[in-house]
Amino acid sequence: MLDIKFIRENLELVKAGAKKKHVEVDFDKLVFLDDQRKEIQKNLDNLKSEQNIFSEKISQAETEERENLIKEVSEIKEKIKSLEEKEKPILEEWKKIMLQIPNVPDPTVPEGKSDQENLEIKTWGEKKDFSFSLKSHIEIMENLDMVDFKRGSKVHGFRGYYLKNDGARLCWAIWNYANDFFLKKGFEPMITPTIVREENLYGTGHLPNEAEDTYKTQDNDYLAGTSEVAVMAYYRDEIINLENGEKKFLAFSPCYRREAGSYGKDTKGLIRVHEFFKLEQIVLCEASHEKTVQIHEQINRNTEEFIESLEIPYRTVLNCGGDLGLGQVKKYDIELWVPAENKYREISSASYFHDFQTRRFNIKYKNEDGKNNFAHSLNCTAIPTPRILVSLIENFQTEDGKIIIPKVLQKYLNEKNIIE
Repeated sequence: MLDIKFIRENLELVKAGAKKKHVEVDFDKLVFLDDQRKEIQKNLDNLKSEQNIFSEKISQAETEERENLIKEVSEIKEKIKSLEEKEKPILEEWKKIMLQIPNVPDPTVPEGKSDQENLEIKTWGEKKDFSFSLKSHIEIMENLDMVDFKRGSKVHGFRGYYLKNDGARLCWAIWNYANDFFLKKGFEPMITPTIVREENLYGTGHLPNEAEDTYKTQDNDYLAGTSEVAVMAYYRDEIINLENGEKKFLAFSPCYRREAGSYGKDTKGLIRVHEFFKLEQIVLCEASHEKTVQIHEQINRNTEEFIESLEIPYRTVLNCGGDLGLGQVKKYDIELWVPAENKYREISSASYFHDFQTRRFNIKYKNEDGKNNFAHSLNCTAIPTPRILVSLIENFQTEDGKIIIPKVLQKYLNEKNIIE
């Protein structure tokens, strides 16, 4: 959430940011409501101050005078109650609009409405020139008894799957390797709750705009689509210590997404499933744009290095305004090469938010002057499974339908070098 003072003092900048993100906000109505809110609050403050003065006089007054003072205090209380009732619907409408206002994107973010207009800034690896007819990950995995989509659909429904045998083993190997890889970079490991309260999704900015893509329980809690939600809520309403550097977490959790906005897309295979597992890098740091940009580059590079160690070709794109979330200032996507589709598919996103999320969660730290400031937050996918299997299996397939295991994973599979 942006600070209302910042919004009012930089109204044209905030309007331009919303336009760049293709988010419609009634700023005129917000300013009108804010004027009303401020006026009522001013009157309330004056009345409460007056009430305190009379209360002090009552404690020192004689009996007759005390009765008159009590009467006047009662009248003030009625006025306060009346103003608070008047303020309530104004505050509700004000908060509703405030929650819709997007963060201002970085000037380097390109114009564009969708991911089709993201800007490619890097490619890595050579796309293999296969001398045989390629098979999809679906065909290869089914032939090797690594996955069962038919029974997955029977049990879960649409987009259901079972990973089995070497399909399951390969996922475990990736998790274990990712833990070793990322923890060497100074992250603290964390396994997070998946069931989270609604306010935490508002805190990260996933609500209200992503409501249709979330699973909701009968208790009005939610199944999180990323461990980012639980990790950000971990320090809610706390003052954290950043004297020894930023807080860095490598969080692991099951993740759930309805994929409601993707009807008809990727209806087969492991690209777009309802439940999956993900390792996520999450960082809280001091409120410095320069520091935040530096960490953003680092965490994105961490995932690039991880992919490079698996020897999978990829590209990195800079997301356009229309492909940014409500709170994101800037975002990179890493996309892996999928040979059977002859295109790149997203595997990771790296984003920073400035104090958009921490302001909602009320997460602060003490700066060098001893003043409490809202921290900055960032996150980046370390690796999601089973999606990573799509590119890995298709890039390492052999003509006879086997899978060569990347060297870095072999020790996690008892030195096995091929799946057959």
